[in-house]
Amino acid sequence: MSGPGPKPLRIGVLGAARITERSLVDPARAAGHRLVSVAARERSRAEAFAAAHGVERVADSYADLLADPEVDVVYNPLANGLHGPWNLAALAAGKHVLTEKPSASNAEEAAEVREAAVKAGTVFMEGFHYLFHPVTRRLHEILRSGELGELRRVETMVAIPAPEDGDPRWSLPLAGGAVMDLGCYSLHAVRMLAPWAGGAPRLGSARGGQRAGAPGVDEWLDAELEFPGGATASARCHMAYDRLEMSCRIVGSRGEASAPNFVLPQLDDRVVVRTAQGERTERLGTRSSYAYQLEAFAAGVREGTELPLGADDAVATMALIDECYRAAGFEPRPRTTLAD
Repeated sequence: MSGPGPKPLRIGVLGAARITERSLVDPARAAGHRLVSVAARERSRAEAFAAAHGVERVADSYADLLADPEVDVVYNPLANGLHGPWNLAALAAGKHVLTEKPSASNAEEAAEVREAAVKAGTVFMEGFHYLFHPVTRRLHEILRSGELGELRRVETMVAIPAPEDGDPRWSLPLAGGAVMDLGCYSLHAVRMLAPWAGGAPRLGSARGGQRAGAPGVDEWLDAELEFPGGATASARCHMAYDRLEMSCRIVGSRGEASAPNFVLPQLDDRVVVRTAQGERTERLGTRSSYAYQLEAFAAGVREGTELPLGADDAVATMALIDECYRAAGFEPRPRTTLAD
């Protein structure tokens, strides 16, 4: 007779963001975790979210949710500028934190989040969910195997059609911009190839374009990077593109491998490999990358499993984002004052 299964995570959700249904609710329900509480700026929105998604109760404020002793995990999908302040508050409350990327508005704030995570002694993870999916794992496996030879070039592109003008992603005070929303994936995917490139990449150059009517907010940005081993990379993003594109191409001395949609592989699970022996297409499965992410996070909380997306990694990503902004003629994103 089998014993009881692992205890479910008891999750509190900050805000009623649209992304939460696919990024957390569906994976949590499938894995048997509890959605204990939700809070939003407007209680009516939290009530509607709770009713639609089976959340057990509604908190009057974000602070009240953090004070709930039955909540042990906080999911933070708020606007970018609110990631840092509420991550700090959740860690100070002794909660485990799964935050949408990036973890903060700039590198200075990300370093404060890291210090808070160390002090709290809880699990902190930034939600680069793509990294856990078999598509990205397979790209890394192919590179590790030597089939492609030595790494020579990496090209990442993450682009979407433009959100509406009033969308928070176009707001400088809320730390908006193409790099914050999309380019963080492009840069992170490049950074994750360091083990096969002699170390972490350094920025060579960056250029970008400002969104009309949104001073200081980038509509697109292209960065060129260089690895210590001699390979180069481009990390591009565009938040007013003519289509959705989320591609990664890895070129080696003996071939190349590409994923047409590495960010949302549940929409396209192909990995295409081209070498002198020919071309093949592998399909790695359309199970959600968010489901794999929540499994990894739960293992970190329950078993202490080491996670590749902790606070140190978040600081490194944010430092590179700030560097790209400066090189392209923008300022790093300002901090947002905490308000509940």
